[in-house]
Amino acid sequence: MAEMFPRIRACGDSMLSVELADYIDDDVNRRIIALFDELNRNPIAGIEEMAPTYRSLSVIYDPAITRGGALADVLQKRLQALSVTDTSSRCFSVPVVYGAAVGIDLDALARMKDMTTVELVNLHASAEYRVYMIGFAPGFAYLGGLPDALHTPRLAAPRQRIEASAIGIGGKQASINSVPGPSGWRFIGRTPVRLFDPYRTPPFLLKAGDRIRFRPIGEAEAARLDTMVAAGQTVLEPEAA
Repeated sequence: MAEMFPRIRACGDSMLSVELADYIDDDVNRRIIALFDELNRNPIAGIEEMAPTYRSLSVIYDPAITRGGALADVLQKRLQALSVTDTSSRCFSVPVVYGAAVGIDLDALARMKDMTTVELVNLHASAEYRVYMIGFAPGFAYLGGLPDALHTPRLAAPRQRIEASAIGIGGKQASINSVPGPSGWRFIGRTPVRLFDPYRTPPFLLKAGDRIRFRPIGEAEAARLDTMVAAGQTVLEPEAA
């Protein structure tokens, strides 16, 4: 039997999952972000926290204030009246030094795609990416919009450590690492920008719904930006609308 959407599922006694589809899609994600924004603008009593994902919104609530069934009814009504816009979406131009020590898969990926490294970099930097969700690690950005020609399966055996700020490709998604850790993605460069800084307010640089373009830079500019970031200076601001 085919699944019916939207649907609202109970996840224990203090969380609901509002699910709009079972696949990754820009329009689905826009509706999720629109619902998230609507509930922030016009909060419902008892909701304590929300987490938008690709195609669902996790809603954590206090069962002493509201019950799951009653909350689900209100959420369903909010969905029916939802207006979807990208007014809260920000756009960033993220500097990237391709290749070098962190971009360890650039050359091999170019050979796999029958491209030169310059062609691969230009294609990767030509697209506009959408932040579908923040997750897996603090501030880790899952990105949609990767050109079809760059879709590449993850590695069969994950590497044990990939540095923060590495620019990755995994399947049909792109990513920006936020903290060092293991990964089976393929990495083609790095950005001097820090997506996660616990001493910054807010600590996460990006949020779901943001848009990104990658801007190739050289080692000299990367070193200059690294110095600025280490000194606590801001090197990335949203572009003017």
